Amino acid sequence: MIDLNRRVALVTGSSRGIGKACAIRLAEAGADVIVNYVTAQAAAMKVAEQIAALGRRAFVVKADVSEEDDVRSMVEYIGESVGQLDILVSSAATGGFRPLLAATTRNFEAAMRTNVMALVYLVQAALPLLTRGPQRSKVVAISSHGSHMALPMYGLIGGSKAALESIVRHLTLEVGDRGINVNVVKAGLVETDSTRRIPNAEQMFAGQVAHTMVADRILTAEDVANVVLFLASPLSDMVQGATILVDGGAAIHP
Repeated sequence: MIDLNRRVALVTGSSRGIGKACAIRLAEAGADVIVNYVTAQAAAMKVAEQIAALGRRAFVVKADVSEEDDVRSMVEYIGESVGQLDILVSSAATGGFRPLLAATTRNFEAAMRTNVMALVYLVQAALPLLTRGPQRSKVVAISSHGSHMALPMYGLIGGSKAALESIVRHLTLEVGDRGINVNVVKAGLVETDSTRRIPNAEQMFAGQVAHTMVADRILTAEDVANVVLFLASPLSDMVQGATILVDGGAAIHP
């Protein structure tokens, strides 16, 4: 059993979806969790209540991770109020579902700042905390299968996720020898509030079921969170700069 007692985790975008599942899963394993949100305060408070019900400390912080100043303020709060940070899960994402032919510079910049630069801002700001403890700290970024597959209305998000995976590899070169593991969990299609808004979502979900190679199971946010938990634990100390695909085998199909 993975034991994260006496460890502190920050999960961005953890008021809903995969981020929420990760926050709760880490708390179930014993970690105290900082729940980050930007607009959904009520949902974030409910996640914090679930974490507290597990006997763990929960902190709720509003911060737009696409803004460097917000990230620095959030990390300063963690340093002053919690005094520790061992696990960082970058889950917040944006981009909107639109064709590239209709995308604007503003759309592109928003996707890149939230989906890519946020990870850089977070590691830059949190580096003193992440390198403080005796155990290796863990940084996990959440990507999606759109980073390697062309999907309708997903160009900006998919392109930014491909950039994220490359950034993780390069970031590993800079911090891997400083006691930090940096890895990616690439999730297949998971039904969330966000993915339900994808055009033709019902057909996409039906296709995912047909392609999954694990009997009749459907990929859930909790499945993704289980792999994040592994990467957040000492069991993954020798996993570095990797991208782990979690999709039930769907990607092996043409």
